[in-house]
This record gives sequence, C-alpha cells and structure tokens, in this order.
Amino acid sequence: MALKVAIVGLPNVGKSTLFNALTQTAAAQAANYPFCTIEPNVGDVAVPEPRLDKLAAVIPSKEIIPARINFVDVAGLVRGASKGEGLGNQFLGNIRDCDAIAFVARCFVDDDVTHVEGKVDPLADLDTIDTELMLADLESLEKRVVNLEKRAKVGDKDAATTLRLVNLALAELNAGRPARVAKVPAEDEKAWRMLQLLTSKPALYVANVDEASAAEGNALSKQVQERAAKDGADSVVISAKIESEIAMLDAGERGEFLETLGLAEPGLNRLIREAYHLLGLQTYFTVGPKEARAWTIHKGDTAPQAAGVIHTDFEKGFIRAETIAYDDYVRLGGEAGAREAGRMRSEGKEYVVQDGDVMNFRFNV
Repeated sequence: MALKVAIVGLPNVGKSTLFNALTQTAAAQAANYPFCTIEPNVGDVAVPEPRLDKLAAVIPSKEIIPARINFVDVAGLVRGASKGEGLGNQFLGNIRDCDAIAFVARCFVDDDVTHVEGKVDPLADLDTIDTELMLADLESLEKRVVNLEKRAKVGDKDAATTLRLVNLALAELNAGRPARVAKVPAEDEKAWRMLQLLTSKPALYVANVDEASAAEGNALSKQVQERAAKDGADSVVISAKIESEIAMLDAGERGEFLETLGLAEPGLNRLIREAYHLLGLQTYFTVGPKEARAWTIHKGDTAPQAAGVIHTDFEKGFIRAETIAYDDYVRLGGEAGAREAGRMRSEGKEYVVQDGDVMNFRFNV
C-alpha cells in the first residue's frame, strides 16, 4: 500500500530539514533561500511500531519488517502559486499526487533564516497556503462545469454525479472553506476522490519550533494547534533541527540525548503516527520464525481485504484467518499458547480486522 504524505509550506519553514530527519539522510538539500527544493524529494519511512519488536521476540523471528509510508518534500509555496508564481504549477501537481498533506508552519524566530514574507507569522503562512490551494481547486472545477452540464443534460449519469459533487465543492470553496469540510455521501466517496481536489486531502499541521521549545512548544505553536482544532485537523509540535540531529545518532546515543531534552521519544515518531492516523490506517501482523511483519490496512477492512495486501491470490482464494489479539499473543507466548488457552479464533470473510491482530491466512487458488 504505497501511501504518500506531502510536506508543504512556504520557503524556509524547515520542510527539507524535516524531510532529512524523517529519512535519516541528507538527501534533501537544506539552504537559506527560496526554492532550494525544486524537484520533489521522496522518502520511504518506517512506521514506528514497538509492538513489532515484542512479537518478534516471542518466537523469535530472524527479521523484523515494519510498515512503510512515503513522505514527499515539495518546493516551497509562495503567494500567487495558483497563478504560476514561483514554482506554482509544478508544486501543485506534486501535491495532487499525494494522499494527505502535512502543513509545516514556522514557529521559531531566527534572524539568520530569512522569511519569504519578511516576518514570522505561522497563521498568515497557513492562510497563504489555504488560499493558494483553494484558488487552484476553484480554477480546476470551474473549467469542468460547462462540459459536465452538457453531458448531464443528455442523460449521462456519471456526468450528473460528478457535476453534483463539483457544485458541492464549489459551494465550500466560494465560502472560503476547503473542500474537505464538505459532507459527501458514502456512496459518492470514490467519485469525490476522482475530482483530485487539493483541499479535499486530509490535513496535518506541523508546528516547527526552536530547540528550547521542543518539549512544551511555544506561543506560536499554540496558535497553530488552536487553528488545527478549529479546522478539524490533527497537529504535532516538532523541532526539525533537533530531529535532524537525533536522526544522525546511533540508537544508544539517542535515548540519552532525548532525556536531556525532556522528550520521551523523537518527535518524528509522533509525526509519522499522526500521518498514519490521518489516513485512517491501522496495522495487523504476521509472525513466524523467518520474519515478524507489520502490514498496513484501512480501518474497517475485512479479513480477505487484509489478506489481499500480502498477495491478491490470498484475497481471491480466502478461506479463513486464524487470528490472535496482540495482547494474547504476547501474554500466552505465541500461537501454541494462544491455541491452548482458546484465544486463537477462526475468522471468516465478514470479519473486520482489529488493530494489532496477529493473523495467519488459509486460502486456496
């Protein structure tokens, strides 16, 4: 399941520094001038999952394979991007290809790092991003209306459905609200996604603070958190500069460094988990002597759908899923102990997979 989260913000807010920390590389050049990032950087990141280590220790498993999520560091947006200013069109196209957006807001003051607007104001930055994305969506939708109306008048049912959704989105956008707040009927969700609206994507607000504010945040990050709550979005406070330093330490040094900062874990772990949650994802596990592995599925997926993530044949020929809850697997010492205690269940095609389930699929093709 190749899922992408775009890292979006104005120039010099810390996007590339954050991306470097996420990927534990220096792949994205970080420099003090606009449009340092031109081509988007894409990084494949492991989802932090402490349960996986515990499961692997039960057998033990030779290899541990975490779930993955992609982050995309795209060029800094500037006022007028929807009209092609800066790297506008390229920027917007890179976002359109992603499943969700992490809006990075600068919540630190540093005279050595220029701000494209001349002052540090995270809410104004977020307003600029919202405005440009909404203008881009408006332009995209308005171009479609006339053609859709013609097709709908001659009985094209698909065109009629699309036109209704376009008008639903336009109503929100013309009122100054992102398309994601629209109430879309469940049966129209697929057609809604086909509109490929920038402002319909789930949003995560990232308040990038100075080192001293990494643990508790600051006045600027509190503004971002309040804005996120108002917009119905998730938020996370992080110091990209500190995270980039942590990423370059070995495992033994990280714990000590985090303790000196008053942090229980790297902020990146929270960021990745929030992105995972934002996309409506959850994890199930397969465990054996060869490997312990985390698999990504959507909340609400059934056992056959979960099996299909491993291989399409598993879903097509699904018979049943031998299932053990995570806590039972660890507490009872694995599959044999869970079976003996009556905690292994045989689940059929209608079973909705729960987060943390340890599963073994039976199938026939």
